[in-house]
Amino acid sequence: MKAPTLWPQPDGSPVSCREKLKTLGENHADLAQTMRDVFDDAILIGVDEAAMRGILTDMIAALESPKRHA
Repeated sequence: MKAPTLWPQPDGSPVSCREKLKTLGENHADLAQTMRDVFDDAILIGVDEAAMRGILTDMIAALESPKRHA
């Protein structure tokens, strides 16, 4: 999974700070590897592939914004 080339801010302008872009890239790589591992394990254990994709999608949809608590 390749990281996005553009990380848009709420106003549509791209994040341009090098340190922020580095953090975003590293986080993307870490999450991609973790998701790959979780997905592979589930499929090898016998979980239906479509169901696992749905489970992962539901997890993402359920994430709450940290700005709600700020």
